[in-house]
Amino acid sequence: MAEPSAARTGIGFDAHRFSAGRVLMLAGVPFAHELGLVGHSDGDVVCHALADALLGSVAMGDVGEHFPESDPSIEGIAGVELLRRTVGIVAEEGARPWSCDLTVICERPAIAPARDAMRETLAVALGIDRSRVSVKATRPEGLGLQGDGVGCLAVVVVV
Repeated sequence: MAEPSAARTGIGFDAHRFSAGRVLMLAGVPFAHELGLVGHSDGDVVCHALADALLGSVAMGDVGEHFPESDPSIEGIAGVELLRRTVGIVAEEGARPWSCDLTVICERPAIAPARDAMRETLAVALGIDRSRVSVKATRPEGLGLQGDGVGCLAVVVVV
Protein backbone atom coordinates (compact mmCIF):
# COMPACT_ATOMS: atom_id res chain seq x y z
CA MET A 1 0.00 0.00 0.00
CA ALA A 2 1.41 3.38 -1.03
CA GLU A 3 1.77 5.94 1.72
CA PRO A 4 0.41 9.44 1.19
CA SER A 5 3.06 12.07 0.48
CA ALA A 6 1.08 14.98 1.96
CA ALA A 7 -1.63 14.38 4.51
CA ARG A 8 -3.94 16.48 6.64
CA THR A 9 -6.10 15.40 9.55
CA GLY A 10 -9.48 16.46 10.84
CA ILE A 11 -11.54 15.67 13.91
CA GLY A 12 -15.31 15.71 14.28
CA PHE A 13 -17.86 15.03 16.97
CA ASP A 14 -21.64 14.76 16.94
CA ALA A 15 -24.31 13.62 19.40
CA HIS A 16 -28.10 13.35 19.19
CA ARG A 17 -30.85 12.39 21.62
CA PHE A 18 -33.09 9.37 21.07
CA SER A 19 -36.64 9.96 19.87
CA ALA A 20 -39.62 7.73 19.23
CA GLY A 21 -40.96 7.30 15.72
CA ARG A 22 -37.59 7.42 13.94
CA VAL A 23 -35.34 4.75 12.47
CA LEU A 24 -31.93 4.51 14.11
CA MET A 25 -29.28 5.01 11.42
CA LEU A 26 -25.57 4.80 12.24
CA ALA A 27 -22.97 4.95 9.46
CA GLY A 28 -25.76 4.53 6.93
CA VAL A 29 -26.83 1.23 8.51
CA PRO A 30 -30.31 0.80 10.02
CA PHE A 31 -30.37 -0.65 13.53
CA ALA A 32 -33.26 -2.69 14.95
CA HIS A 33 -33.83 -0.38 17.91
CA GLU A 34 -37.01 1.01 19.42
CA LEU A 35 -35.79 4.62 19.09
CA GLY A 36 -34.09 6.72 16.41
CA LEU A 37 -32.11 9.94 16.75
CA VAL A 38 -33.50 13.47 16.63
CA GLY A 39 -32.24 15.58 13.75
CA HIS A 40 -33.10 17.72 10.73
CA SER A 41 -31.58 14.87 8.72
CA ASP A 42 -31.81 11.20 9.67
CA GLY A 43 -29.71 12.00 12.77
CA ASP A 44 -26.82 9.69 11.75
CA VAL A 45 -24.17 10.92 14.20
CA VAL A 46 -21.47 8.71 12.68
CA CYS A 47 -21.83 10.25 9.21
CA HIS A 48 -22.17 13.75 10.69
CA ALA A 49 -19.03 13.44 12.82
CA LEU A 50 -17.08 12.05 9.87
CA ALA A 51 -18.35 14.84 7.58
CA ASP A 52 -17.23 17.43 10.17
CA ALA A 53 -13.81 15.78 10.37
CA LEU A 54 -13.48 15.88 6.57
CA LEU A 55 -14.44 19.55 6.44
CA GLY A 56 -12.04 20.33 9.28
CA SER A 57 -9.18 18.59 7.47
CA VAL A 58 -9.36 21.19 4.68
CA ALA A 59 -10.41 24.10 6.94
CA MET A 60 -13.85 24.36 5.31
CA GLY A 61 -16.00 24.90 8.40
CA ASP A 62 -18.58 22.40 9.59
CA VAL A 63 -21.65 20.46 8.51
CA GLY A 64 -24.01 23.17 9.79
CA GLU A 65 -22.44 25.73 7.45
CA HIS A 66 -22.72 23.54 4.35
CA PHE A 67 -26.02 21.84 5.22
CA PRO A 68 -27.97 24.28 7.43
CA GLU A 69 -31.15 23.21 9.21
CA SER A 70 -32.84 26.20 7.57
CA ASP A 71 -32.53 24.48 4.16
CA PRO A 72 -35.79 22.56 3.60
CA SER A 73 -34.26 20.64 0.67
CA ILE A 74 -32.13 18.60 3.06
CA GLU A 75 -34.78 17.82 5.65
CA GLY A 76 -34.62 14.09 6.30
CA ILE A 77 -31.48 13.62 4.16
CA ALA A 78 -29.63 10.39 4.80
CA GLY A 79 -26.41 10.93 6.71
CA VAL A 80 -24.53 8.79 4.20
CA GLU A 81 -25.72 11.11 1.38
CA LEU A 82 -24.57 14.12 3.38
CA LEU A 83 -21.22 12.36 3.78
CA ARG A 84 -20.97 11.71 0.01
CA ARG A 85 -21.66 15.38 -0.68
CA THR A 86 -18.99 16.35 1.85
CA VAL A 87 -16.46 14.13 0.07
CA GLY A 88 -17.28 16.20 -3.04
CA ILE A 89 -16.68 19.48 -1.18
CA VAL A 90 -13.32 18.18 0.04
CA ALA A 91 -12.45 17.07 -3.50
CA GLU A 92 -13.03 20.64 -4.73
CA GLU A 93 -10.23 21.62 -2.34
CA GLY A 94 -7.94 19.05 -3.97
CA ALA A 95 -8.13 16.47 -1.18
CA ARG A 96 -9.50 12.95 -0.90
CA PRO A 97 -10.11 10.72 2.11
CA TRP A 98 -7.33 8.30 2.97
CA SER A 99 -8.45 6.74 6.27
CA CYS A 100 -10.73 7.28 9.24
CA ASP A 101 -11.06 6.11 12.83
CA LEU A 102 -14.43 6.37 14.56
CA THR A 103 -15.58 5.79 18.12
CA VAL A 104 -19.32 5.46 18.69
CA ILE A 105 -20.32 6.40 22.24
CA CYS A 106 -23.53 4.84 23.58
CA GLU A 107 -25.00 2.51 26.16
CA ARG A 108 -27.16 0.90 23.50
CA PRO A 109 -27.53 -0.47 20.89
CA ALA A 110 -24.59 -2.84 20.58
CA ILE A 111 -22.37 -1.71 17.71
CA ALA A 112 -20.23 -4.83 17.24
CA PRO A 113 -22.86 -6.88 15.34
CA ALA A 114 -23.12 -4.13 12.68
CA ARG A 115 -19.45 -3.10 12.59
CA ASP A 116 -18.62 -4.78 9.27
CA ALA A 117 -21.68 -3.33 7.53
CA MET A 118 -20.84 0.11 8.93
CA ARG A 119 -17.26 -0.11 7.68
CA GLU A 120 -18.41 -1.20 4.23
CA THR A 121 -21.02 1.56 3.88
CA LEU A 122 -18.56 4.22 5.00
CA ALA A 123 -15.80 2.91 2.73
CA VAL A 124 -18.11 3.16 -0.29
CA ALA A 125 -19.23 6.69 0.66
CA LEU A 126 -15.61 7.79 1.16
CA GLY A 127 -14.30 5.99 -1.93
CA ILE A 128 -11.63 4.13 0.02
CA ASP A 129 -10.84 0.53 0.87
CA ARG A 130 -12.64 -0.88 3.91
CA SER A 131 -9.26 -1.72 5.45
CA ARG A 132 -8.81 2.03 6.05
CA VAL A 133 -12.09 2.45 7.96
CA SER A 134 -12.03 1.75 11.70
CA VAL A 135 -15.25 1.61 13.74
CA LYS A 136 -15.08 1.12 17.50
CA ALA A 137 -17.56 1.62 20.32
CA THR A 138 -17.43 2.50 23.98
CA ARG A 139 -19.92 3.03 26.76
CA PRO A 140 -19.92 6.40 28.55
CA GLU A 141 -19.62 4.64 31.95
CA GLY A 142 -21.83 7.13 33.80
CA LEU A 143 -20.37 10.26 32.19
CA GLY A 144 -23.36 11.17 30.02
CA LEU A 145 -25.41 9.72 27.17
CA GLN A 146 -26.86 7.36 29.78
CA GLY A 147 -29.11 5.65 27.29
CA ASP A 148 -30.41 9.05 26.14
CA GLY A 149 -28.67 9.08 22.77
CA VAL A 150 -25.59 8.34 20.73
CA GLY A 151 -22.38 10.28 20.11
CA CYS A 152 -19.48 9.74 17.75
CA LEU A 153 -15.90 10.95 17.62
CA ALA A 154 -14.24 10.84 14.20
CA VAL A 155 -10.67 11.35 13.04
CA VAL A 156 -9.88 11.42 9.34
CA VAL A 157 -6.76 11.65 7.21
CA VAL A 158 -6.99 13.19 3.75
CA VAL A 159 -4.34 13.42 1.04
